[in-house]
Amino acid sequence: MKFLRGLATMALALLPMAPATAQDGPLRIEITEGVIEPLPFALPTLIAETPDAQQWAERITQVIADDLTGTGLFRRIPQDAFVSQITEFTPSVNYANWKAINAQALITGAVATGADGSLTVKFRLFDVFSEAPLGEGLSLSGSQQSWRRLAHRVADQVYSRITGESGYFDSRVVFVSEQGPKNDRQKRLAVMDYDGANVQYLTDSSSLVLAPRFSPTGDRVLYTSYQSGFPRIYEMNVGSVSQRSLQVPAESMTFAPRYAPDGQTIVFSASINGNTDIYRLRPGGGPEQLTNAPSIETAPSYSPDGSQIVFESDRSGSPQLYIMPSNGGEARRISFGAGRYGTPVWSPRGDLIAFTKQNEGRFHIGVMRTDGSEERLLTASFLDEGPTWAPNGRVLMFTRESAGAGGQPALYSVDVSGRNLRRVETPAAASDPAWSPLLP
Repeated sequence: MKFLRGLATMALALLPMAPATAQDGPLRIEITEGVIEPLPFALPTLIAETPDAQQWAERITQVIADDLTGTGLFRRIPQDAFVSQITEFTPSVNYANWKAINAQALITGAVATGADGSLTVKFRLFDVFSEAPLGEGLSLSGSQQSWRRLAHRVADQVYSRITGESGYFDSRVVFVSEQGPKNDRQKRLAVMDYDGANVQYLTDSSSLVLAPRFSPTGDRVLYTSYQSGFPRIYEMNVGSVSQRSLQVPAESMTFAPRYAPDGQTIVFSASINGNTDIYRLRPGGGPEQLTNAPSIETAPSYSPDGSQIVFESDRSGSPQLYIMPSNGGEARRISFGAGRYGTPVWSPRGDLIAFTKQNEGRFHIGVMRTDGSEERLLTASFLDEGPTWAPNGRVLMFTRESAGAGGQPALYSVDVSGRNLRRVETPAAASDPAWSPLLP
C-alpha cells in the first residue's frame, strides 16, 4: 500500500496489484490484497446555527461518523485530540492545526431548524495535506423526521468524493424478521435503513414469507408467501403497504422472484407437475417459460443490462451456477469448484456474481467473475447464505445462522474484498436481506 500526496481519490482494488509509483497530485491509496490502513478524518460536531438545532447537530454528526467508520476504510480522530475547535461554518481552515493531529480529511458542517419543522444541513470537505477543499460545499434540507437520511446523504457525498465511487448509506434493506423456535418460526416482512435503524413491518406473522426483493426504483417488493397454503409470489407497494398476487398458473407453486432492470419484467421459478423451471412475466402478458429441463432451475438474477440471467441448476448432478440469455436458450456453466453453489446474484457493476457455497460441511459467501474465473470466498461459518449487493457493488449483506437447536439467523455484511465482517443489528432474528437502490 502506498500513500501519495493529496486526497482526491481512494482506489479500492479487488485483487492484488502492483504498488503505485510516486507522483505529483492527489493522494491515491492503493489497496493491495484487500488490506488498507483506515484513512484518519476529523469530524467536529456540526455547528448549531439555530437555538434548537444542537440535538440534531449531535445526532447527525454521530451518524455521519458511524457510516464512514463502518466501512472499515476510515478512522475518526477523537475530538479531544483536536488542536482547535470549529466554532462557525466558514470556508477558511487553519490546515496546520489539522496536520498536527495527522488528519487527512476534515469535514465541517452546520445544522439549522426552520419554523416549518424542517432541517437544513450544510457541509464542506477538505483535503488537509493538499490544503484545498474537495468539491463544493453542499446544503441539504428535509423534515426533522428525515434527519437520519440527511446524515446518510452527507456521508455518501464524503465517501464518494474520497473514494471516487458512489455511496450506499442512503439506502434501505428489506428482510424477513423471525421469532419463535425453529420448529414454529414466525416470519414477517420488514424494511429498515441499511444500518438497522427505522424498522417498519410490512406484513404480520400469520403467513410464512420468504425471499423479498426490491424493485430497481425501491418502491415495490416481490416476495413469496404461503398465505394461500402453498408458495405464491406477491408484489407489495412499500409506501402504501398494499399487495397483489401475480397472475401465474393456478396449479403452480411459484417462488424466488426477482425484477429485471426495467422494473416491470419479473423472473421467477415455478413448479408445475413436479418439475421446476424458470419463467418470465412481462407487463400485459402471461408467463413465458425460459428453461425446460428435468432438473431444478431456480434463483434467477438479471445482469445489470438485462441481457443475461444467472441461475442455479442441478442439471449436472449437484447445484451449480449457469448463465443464459434473458430470453432463454442455451446455458453455460460458470461454477467448477468443489462443492454446491446457489443463490447467485449479479453485481450492480456487472463484473461479479455473488453466491452461496456449501463445501465440506461449511457454508460460504463468495464472488466470481461472470465467466466463472477468480472465485473468492469471503466468509465461512456453520451457515452463511443469500447474499445481496449494496447499490455501489462494494459491500454484501447476507444471512448467518448459528448452530444448535437454539441457533438464530442474523444479518451480516462484508466488503467485497473479504474485509470488515460486521453484524447488522435488528430487533429480532433476521434473514433473507435484499438491498434497495439509493433512495431518490
